[in-house]
Amino acid sequence: MKTQQILVIGGTGKTGRRVVERLTQAGHQVRIGSRSADIPFDWHQPDTWSKALTGMDAVYITFQPDLAVPGSTEAIEGLSAMAVNLGIQKLVLLSGRGEKEAQACEKIVMNAGTAWTIVRADWFNQNFSESVFLEPVLTGHVALPRAEARIPFVDAEDIADVVTAALTDDKHQGQIYELTGPRLLSFEEVILEIAKVTGRNIQYHAISMDEYNQLLKQHQLPEDHIWLVNYLFDEVLDGRNANLTQDVEKVLGRPATDFSDYAKQTALTGVWHPHG
Repeated sequence: MKTQQILVIGGTGKTGRRVVERLTQAGHQVRIGSRSADIPFDWHQPDTWSKALTGMDAVYITFQPDLAVPGSTEAIEGLSAMAVNLGIQKLVLLSGRGEKEAQACEKIVMNAGTAWTIVRADWFNQNFSESVFLEPVLTGHVALPRAEARIPFVDAEDIADVVTAALTDDKHQGQIYELTGPRLLSFEEVILEIAKVTGRNIQYHAISMDEYNQLLKQHQLPEDHIWLVNYLFDEVLDGRNANLTQDVEKVLGRPATDFSDYAKQTALTGVWHPHG
């Protein structure tokens, strides 16, 4: 395997930092694409893109906060064209499963004129330990809408393994992978699993979308985040993704990580125990 120069956009994020670890361990030269990096990359500052892309063989593209948000297609179009002009050989895009807006971005990457792999992921397990749902878990009261939704939560470690394979092995060129975990779970079942492994009393409360929006506004979440949360709960949790795929196993030769295993491992870190 030849050593490559790889740019990981969002290299400090949930999947990005895991991909950076794997690529570095395998001996590749990795450039982290983030606003605070030595060579900064900022989605909102297109004049930062070319320096970050220069000299790279492959790019892992993650878009913040999500490919579904307005303006994403223009950004992906600009970045893809620039990458191809600079001689980049491969683009791997992290996309959202069941998001038609994200599929417009996928098409741009597929038609950019270089090798590509699309990795569509469902909701991350790590949303409960590294992201939006961690604070409610710590307080012991998780109030979320869509109690009926069945979600095939996928582990960020599995996503990182698939992305790393796609970046470093040409056999994944031209593939669209849809990543899920091995089980469909409701929010209530997830919270019960976390309560069990932590030995804590954590309650799940089903609320309406309107009540959830009020909560988000009280927490002073930015408007684009509130828009995105509404999109994900309204559109993507309508049942369209309530099915499982075997793509993690197809790429990695092992089963996808079960939520229970993620929960047990994460409980050991202490992240779910309130401090003080």
